[in-house]
Amino acid sequence: MKSSTLMIGLLCVAFFSGCARQGIADTSVPERGAAETEEIRVMSDGTKYLIHPSEIQSGGPPKDGIPSIDNPAFVSVREADEWIEDNELVLGIDYRGERRAYPAQIMVWHEIVNDTISGDPLLITWCPLCGTGIAYERSLDGKAVEFGTTGRLYNSNLVMYDRETETWWTQIGGTAILGPLTGGRLRAVTIDTVSWRAWKERYPLSLVLGRDTGYDRPYGRDPYGNYYVERGIMFPVENEDDSVHPKTVVFGVEIEEAFKAYREDDLIAEGTIEDTVGGRRIRLVRDDAGLVSITDLGSGEEIVKERGFWFSWYAFHPETLLYGR
Repeated sequence: MKSSTLMIGLLCVAFFSGCARQGIADTSVPERGAAETEEIRVMSDGTKYLIHPSEIQSGGPPKDGIPSIDNPAFVSVREADEWIEDNELVLGIDYRGERRAYPAQIMVWHEIVNDTISGDPLLITWCPLCGTGIAYERSLDGKAVEFGTTGRLYNSNLVMYDRETETWWTQIGGTAILGPLTGGRLRAVTIDTVSWRAWKERYPLSLVLGRDTGYDRPYGRDPYGNYYVERGIMFPVENEDDSVHPKTVVFGVEIEEAFKAYREDDLIAEGTIEDTVGGRRIRLVRDDAGLVSITDLGSGEEIVKERGFWFSWYAFHPETLLYGR
């Protein structure tokens, strides 16, 4: 078993926010702004970027200090039920007939799982600071590529890197912000964040990421404590809107370069919401298990959503609309 004391740093993550920044020479610093609105620029050493390294903060642990799970091992729902409480969150994916759950109690210590489902290489990610569980295809130019953690944050959000080109990517939006592939975007795949009770009742034959990860971590103990309900955030963000509690859970969509967020509480209250975003009619449905689906009513196609805290969605998309406001 591999062991490390680096994870203890998560308990004092705010302290590390001022740690040394990446030492990449450059003579110009761009104006602050969301990644998708920045132009690609080039540093004096030829490195391309959307977000200057000075805007990408240290989160405490070094590169791969929060280790990705690259050879995930799964157990049955019955086995996992022995150590997952009913009210705990899991990331649940139903992909081409295969169902898998990734317990937040494991993801909080690893943040990235490089998985393969139905023969397709997929990237399962969790940023505890933003409450964002997001899945992507992890093929670059047709080649399966592993991702890891940089130990850095942008807008308090996980910054990943791919182990093929060393490009840095934001978790929210899946945008390449520094390195050879700057300006590219990963293709998102639908994933849900729901309670273990709901997932196991809906998919009793699901596979579940097990605790046999190859690492010695105190799974079941969350180093972030009450962070998920407190108003305060640990790291600065570029854009803020305090009219809504920062940790309000929302589902964000991007359609035709328009952004809109929907509060989970509104979906719980209404069950189904029909709306227009980017000139397209959409329908949002939250079922009894808490699974949220969004459909383009014109084409019938599924729209992939991002679930997370309001502050994180707004930090990246300050032009967003918010349903009900």
